[in-house]
Amino acid sequence: MSAYKNIIVTGGAGFLGSHLCERLLADGHHVLCVDNFFTGARESVEHLLDNPRFELMRHDVTFPLYVEGDEIYNLACPASPINYQFDPVQTVKTNVHGAINMLGLARRIKARIFQASTSEVYGDPEIHPQVESYWGRVNPIGPRACYDEGKRCAETLFFDYHRQHGLRIKVARIFNTYGPRMQQNDGRVVSNFIVQALRNEPITVYGDGSQSRSFCYVSDMVDAFVRLMGTGDDVTGPINLGNPTEQTILEIARQIIEYTGSSSTIEFCPLPVNDPVRRQPDIGRARELLKWEPLIPAPQGLHMTIEYFERLLSAHSTVG
Repeated sequence: MSAYKNIIVTGGAGFLGSHLCERLLADGHHVLCVDNFFTGARESVEHLLDNPRFELMRHDVTFPLYVEGDEIYNLACPASPINYQFDPVQTVKTNVHGAINMLGLARRIKARIFQASTSEVYGDPEIHPQVESYWGRVNPIGPRACYDEGKRCAETLFFDYHRQHGLRIKVARIFNTYGPRMQQNDGRVVSNFIVQALRNEPITVYGDGSQSRSFCYVSDMVDAFVRLMGTGDDVTGPINLGNPTEQTILEIARQIIEYTGSSSTIEFCPLPVNDPVRRQPDIGRARELLKWEPLIPAPQGLHMTIEYFERLLSAHSTVG
C-alpha cells in the first residue's frame, strides 16, 4: 500500500462523509473530519473517535480554515431539499463561500481537492440519460436554485482555480445515493419510504410516481470518490457517479413495501416545484477513466438500508 496521506473531509459527519472517513481510515490514512453539524451528526463518526488517525473538528466552511493536509474532499453542504431550503441563503454561502475557502486552502497547502457536485446541475433535463457535456436546464430563481445554482457556481470556481492557478481538481457529479446513516426525516425518497413502511404509514409519492431516479448504494459511491481522487492530474472531471439502472418512484415504493412486509398504502401528493421528471446518469466516463461501476444490486442495498432503519427506529422506541 502507498504511504499514508493526511486527508481533510469537509462535511465529514454527514451521510456520505462519514462513510468516506471510514473508507480512508481503512486504507491507512489520517483523516481530519470537518463539520458544523447542521445536517451532519456526531453520532455518525462517534465510532471513529478512538482511532488515533482520526480527528473531528467543528467548523463552518463559510469561514476560512487553516490546517495542513495532502488532499481535501469538499462534501460540505446540506443535500436534501428539506434541509437546503430551510435556509437557502446559507446554502448558497456554503456552496460558494465554502468552495472559495476550500480552494484557497488547497492552493496554500498545495493539496489535491475533490468537489462533491451533483446531478442537480442538470436541472430538469431535456436529454436522457444525462452526459457530462450537457449544460443543464436549471431555473435560477426557483426554490431549488440555492442548491442547484450553488453547486453550478462551485464547479465554475473549481475550474477557474484550475485554469488560473494550476490547482489539481476532481469534480464528481453525484446522483441519488442511499444506505445506512441517511437521516430518517430528510425527505429523500429511500429514507422516507423505508421509515413510512416500517411504521405502516401511507407512503407519500409525489406526482403520479412515473418520474424516475437511479439509486446507488453508498459503498459503491465512496469507492468511486477514492478512485477519482487517485487518478492523474489530467483527469479533472466533471464525472457522473451513480447507478445507471433507472427506476420509477412507484416501483421503488412497491419494492420497499414488499421488502419490509408493510401494510402501508400509497398516497399521491402534488409534485414539488421544479422537481426533475427523469434522472439517470451516463457513466461511460467513470467506466473508462475510473474502471468503476456500481456492484451492489438494488435488492441487497435496500435490505441493508432497511435493517439500519429497523435498528434505528427500535432504539428510538426503546429510549422513548
